[in-house]
Order: sequence, then C-alpha cells, then structure tokens
Amino acid sequence: MLCELRVENLLLIERAQLRLAPGLNVLTGETGAGKTVLAHALDLLLGGRGTAPGGRGRAGIVRPGAPEAYVEGVFDLPDHLRGELGERLPDDAEEVVLARRVGADGRTRAYVNGRTATVADLRELGEGLIVFYGQHEHRRLTLAAAQLEILDGFCGPGQAERRASCAAAFRAVRRVEAELQELRGLDGAQGLELLEHELAEIEQAAPDQDEHERLLGDRERLRQLDALRAAVGGASEALAPDGGETPGAGQQIADGAARLEGMAGVDPRLDALAERARALAVEVEDVASELRGYGEALDGEDGGLEAVEERLAALERVLRKHGGTIAAVLEQAERMRARRSELAGADAERERVAEALREARAELDGHIEALRRARARAAPRLAAAVRAELASLAMAGASFEIELSPGEPGPTGGDSVQFTIAPNPGVAPGPLREIASGGELSRVMLALSTAALGDDDGARAGGGRQAPQVGSQPTSQAGGARPTLVFDEIDAGIGGHTARAVGERLRRLGDGGQVLCITHLPQIASLASRHFSVVKDTSADPARATVVELKESEVVGELVRMLGAEDADPAARRHARELRRAA
Repeated sequence: MLCELRVENLLLIERAQLRLAPGLNVLTGETGAGKTVLAHALDLLLGGRGTAPGGRGRAGIVRPGAPEAYVEGVFDLPDHLRGELGERLPDDAEEVVLARRVGADGRTRAYVNGRTATVADLRELGEGLIVFYGQHEHRRLTLAAAQLEILDGFCGPGQAERRASCAAAFRAVRRVEAELQELRGLDGAQGLELLEHELAEIEQAAPDQDEHERLLGDRERLRQLDALRAAVGGASEALAPDGGETPGAGQQIADGAARLEGMAGVDPRLDALAERARALAVEVEDVASELRGYGEALDGEDGGLEAVEERLAALERVLRKHGGTIAAVLEQAERMRARRSELAGADAERERVAEALREARAELDGHIEALRRARARAAPRLAAAVRAELASLAMAGASFEIELSPGEPGPTGGDSVQFTIAPNPGVAPGPLREIASGGELSRVMLALSTAALGDDDGARAGGGRQAPQVGSQPTSQAGGARPTLVFDEIDAGIGGHTARAVGERLRRLGDGGQVLCITHLPQIASLASRHFSVVKDTSADPARATVVELKESEVVGELVRMLGAEDADPAARRHARELRRAA
C-alpha cells in the first residue's frame, strides 16, 4: 500500500504531501488544475522516462526557478520484496521508500530507502507495488500484443515462466538457423578453395613482427644513403684525414699529448691529464677507422632499398586485406586454419546443425503448445469474469469473448488473441478496436483489472495472479500482496448511472487493498474513503497548484463544484449530500 506521496517543485506543484488510506482514494480538481501532475509524479517514482507534457525533456518538469524536482513514495513493505531488497533494509523495517530527484539540467537520481539506486531498480520494485492505468491506457486494449499479455496475466504465475522458456527456445532456434545459414553460404569446394587461397597468401608472405619493424627501419636508413655517406666522409676526414698536409683532430690531440710527456713524473695531477690525452688520441683514431669501415659498407648497399620496398609491399598487401597489423593477420590465419578444418567436414557439420535445428524447433513447439493450452483454459474463464464485471458496470447485455487463433511462432508463442465485444444485445460482436466507444473501453479495462483482483476473486489473487497490466509483461505477486491500483481518469466518456456503477466497482476493488483514482465525476468521488482536491492559484507567478485532504465537512462542497453548481445552490448541495449518504 502507498502510505505517503511527497512532491516538490514538479510542474505546477510547489509542495504537496498526500497521506493515503486503504480502500478508495480519489483526487479531484478543476480541469487544468494539475491533477495529472500527480500521475506524472508516480510515473517518475516508478522509473518512468521523466519527460514533461508536450514531449519536453526532463528539465521541463522542474518548476521554474527551482533547482530540482523531488518525488518520494512511502510504501508498506510486502513480504515478497523483503528478500529482494536484502541489505538495503534493516531486519525490523516495515516500509520501503522510493525517491527520485530531477535536476534543472535534466539529470536524475534514484533512491531506495535513502540509498542511491538505478532507475531500473525503481522500475523493478515499482512493478510489485503499483499497477498504473494512465489516462489513455484503455486505448492500448485495442493492440493484439496487449490483449495477449492481459490473457497471459490471467493464466497465473506459471505462464510467465512458460513465456520465458518459450522466448529462450525461440532465441535458440534463431541462433541455430543463423549457424546453418552460414554453413550453407560458405560450403563445399568453393568455400574451401577461397579459404585455401587466402591462407596461402598469408603463409607465403610469412609475416613476422620483428622483421616488419626491422624493414621499416632499413627503408628509412636506405632512403638517406647519400646523406649518410656525406656525413661519414666528412666526419672521418675531420678526425683523421686520409693524406694531405692538414692534420686532423686525432693528430692534433696526439701532438698535445706528446708535449706533456717531457714533464712526466713532475706532478701526478698533470700525469693523469696526460694519460687521458693519450687515450683520447687513440680513441679518435679508432672512431675515424670505424667511420671509414662504415662508409665502405654503405657502398655495398646500393640497390638494397628496392629489395626492402618489395618485401614491405608484400607484407602491407596482406596487412590491408587481413586486419591491419601483424598480430591481426596471424590471428586471422589461425581462424582460417580452424575454419578450413570445419569445411573439410562441412557435410557432417551441416547435418549436425540441421539435427540441432530440428531439436530446437521441437522444443519451441512444446513451449508454444504449453502456452496455448494455458491460454485455451484461461480464455473462457477470463471472458466470463469480464462479462460479470461488465454487468455491474451498466453493460449487462454486453457479450465479451476471447478468440485464439494460430499465428507465427515467436518469443511469446504461436497464438494470436483478439478480444471481441457486442456492447448491446442483438448486435453482432466485433473486434474491440472496431466496436467499443471510449467509455466502453474504459469499462472493459476496469473489468479486466478487477477480473483477477476483485472481491469475488480474492482467493485467486492471493494465489499469485496479478491484475492484467496493459502493455507490460505479466508478472506474479508472491506472498499474496496486492499492489496499489492507480486509475488516471478511467471514467472518461461515461456518466450518470454508469459512473455510479464504475465508482462502486472501484470501491469494491479497494476493499482489502488500495485504489487511487483521479476523477472528474462526483458519482465516483462520493464513494471515496479519502478525498484529495487540487486547486490552482493563477495569481501566483508562476501558477501554483496545491493539494489538500478534504475533511468530511468539505467533501460535499467539492461534490457541488463537480456537479457544476454554485456552492450555495441548495438543490446541488442536497444532491451532493445524497450522493455521499448513498456511499
């Protein structure tokens, strides 16, 4: 049960706190006062996308001038969620608190019992706490996929497991089909010949990482061959000229060392310097000699650049074709060798995969049949339950049937489902999407939602069946916990005695649970166990909406307003009191 809902700086609402009661809670107010803002708050709280009306981004939901919007819901903790929340809750916790912040920049943060969580966490937990029927949710009833999910939701908790198994089997069939298609697309002599050709290219090139790096260095060096010769020749001549009258650096250093020899033994410090000078003269001569040898070796490398370029071109052709790097080419070669081994026995492999496909399809057929049997058993029971509910919603003569027909196998089975209705006796039934008016669709949705969770079906709900959720995956409630049901203007398109019947049904649905209904009809509002009113103050800048819980003495005045009369109108007040007394 939703105990409290707190909203701050969300669209028109600056601050609101609703303490909800068991049973039927209603929220009323003038058109445009901001009633649907609270529905939007619940959507945010339960992991919704958080976009403002009109398709604006998240930032558009923050009240102008406020740094952020904040929504918080305090729920009684059902047994089935205690284990899921684990360490997030103390052992003696009796409630779970979901919260969400939306900054003015559009960023959101989610919390579970004060700890940071993900939006997916809110969505997962919210599914076990609230079933939300939006203002236009009944229009989804016309979709075949939604009708299938509603029927599956009525089949009981085992149907969700059967659907999961069917989806897994369908994915397995698709995977094996793709594998077989691949084998058929690259098989026989043609596939093997292509692999052999490409593998031969790689093996002939014999790529090697060390060789590739060495060749790149050699190419750069050989491209500078003339410059190297000039540098080496000039350096060797400067150090030790080959002939000529001008002494080189080596000879000059040797002459300097010779001048110091006459003073040998006079000063140890000078002796050490003399020794270093003699060693330097020898080193210069050695360097000059090696430079000449290096230059002579360069003369033997003429024409070497062409050979290096040819080898690099061969390697780069392989690199471009098979991965871009030596490592990628070598990995590709290993894969080709493995694939060559597979194709060498391609016939046997295709037969193996074809047999695996036959087995996967047989398993899928089994899951499809299990789903079909469950649906065939549940369809007449759900149809009968809906007819009974419609009778209490001023559609006593309506017929409602669920037609099952074979369809294309898929992750949800192989059935097509169609809801048919004849709103009045003597009228031929037809598809719900073609026959039902907006008001009739609203009542059908309410009938479907109460078929599994109404008073007469309480035992079945306690056994794990959840109210059908339009457009969502059916799930089960463990431990008999009943979620809060939220209806946002389900009464659209109805009035008079029908409105009273819808209100009675909502109140009965709230017995033993909790219903929150956003409504504009006094016939429904008069039946509430707790009544909240939304009032918009247009004199504020920006406009501000406030939410107040009405005292019993104030309820009649709100019903008079909803009847479209002045507060002092005695006939309207009398009618409002009668509505309230009749509750």
